[in-house]
Amino acid sequence: MTIRGGGRARDPRIHAHPYEPSDHLATRRKWDEDPRRAPNGRRFRDRGGSGLVGLLRFIVFAFVLGGLVLAVLLTVLRPVVSDTLVSWGYDNPAALRIPFVADLVKERLGAALTRAPSNDARDVTFTVRDGDTIAKVADRLEAAGLVTDSRAFVFQATMRDLAPRLEAGDFRLAKNMTPDQVVTALTKNRITIVLTSKTFRESLRIDQMAAFIQTWEEDLAVDAEAFRDLATKPTRELLDDYPWVEASGLPEGAALEGYLFPAAYDLTPETTAEELIRMMLDRFIKEVGRERVAVATFYERLTLASIVEREAQLPEERPQIAGVYQNRLDGTGPDQILNADPTVIYAADTVALADIPFEQWDEYVFWEVPEGVALADIELPEALERYNTYRNRGLPPGPICAPGLASIEAALEPDTEAGYRYFVLIPDAKGKHDFSKSIEEHNQKLRDYGYL
Repeated sequence: MTIRGGGRARDPRIHAHPYEPSDHLATRRKWDEDPRRAPNGRRFRDRGGSGLVGLLRFIVFAFVLGGLVLAVLLTVLRPVVSDTLVSWGYDNPAALRIPFVADLVKERLGAALTRAPSNDARDVTFTVRDGDTIAKVADRLEAAGLVTDSRAFVFQATMRDLAPRLEAGDFRLAKNMTPDQVVTALTKNRITIVLTSKTFRESLRIDQMAAFIQTWEEDLAVDAEAFRDLATKPTRELLDDYPWVEASGLPEGAALEGYLFPAAYDLTPETTAEELIRMMLDRFIKEVGRERVAVATFYERLTLASIVEREAQLPEERPQIAGVYQNRLDGTGPDQILNADPTVIYAADTVALADIPFEQWDEYVFWEVPEGVALADIELPEALERYNTYRNRGLPPGPICAPGLASIEAALEPDTEAGYRYFVLIPDAKGKHDFSKSIEEHNQKLRDYGYL
């Protein structure tokens, strides 16, 4: 037995109870046994739960923020965005198929979509041309005062899918129509135009054309007297629209004789005398061409061509007949004078028509050789004297009829190589002429053919 300081031995029940680990040691053991513990003793961080939630929160935040920004932009910048989209939709009608774009454009256009330009209900003829787009039609509609805003028409036309149904032609519209009604009219109000073809043959003079117009049906609006007045005294407004006419040598105050091209013309019941004359001038420059008209002596060439037109019957003889007259013009002797029958007859007809009421001109027989007097002896007023080419050298003052292209070409390039100065019509030879170089040869042929 051990003795400790004289005290009593300790109670084994108090001091010898079994050993139990403290709380912090237990915790440490759990940490050591945690399978998520890293080999170096550090514990892996668990990202599986809290990380995903954070990402979702960020996405929600971004959407909310974007929505707020968009809302601000649409509120503050709405007018700017609207204007941009309206312009975009106008330039690219397909964009109007996008609902929110269409809504913005519709809002921006506002009353223009339902407003008519005026209360004028009178019919207006509007022409859709081949190849026209909706935008081109819209611009012309606005220029014609048939819509107040071309963009409103584009919007309505796009919404109603007008493009694939739009056809070239004339349509009956009115200024009291809304853009939507205009769209409807361009699908239903097409005008069926009845065309009447009238042919002005070569060699007709203006007075003869007017007499021809007098014989037309009553359903044509061309006024014969108005036609003659404008053709013989063209207005400054008309000439200004055709500057090439005066540039070609037309004398001041001269008629349009020779410039009204002979051809077939399709007329509507509404075609006026002025419109017909403009059609004929348009046809002239188209057929003859600006290059020919630009020739320095074109007016003189046109005058010669009109004489050739009245004399020639066969196309192949036109250059030769033009050559005969050109050789006479280039001659120097007293006998080298034009001696052109048609110029004298033109003047004689002019004198005769002055004594006949205009309403009876359609009964007059033009280009008849005066009886009982030689052409050289026909007396003419001073204003017409130069048309007597049996007494006056050179060309007459101007054309005597409307020549065709073949005669104009012949006058521009006359065949003078053979040196012919005379020609005579061969009886029963279907328009063929016999040409001579001397007066003696010519007179013999006149006897041979029974003219003398």
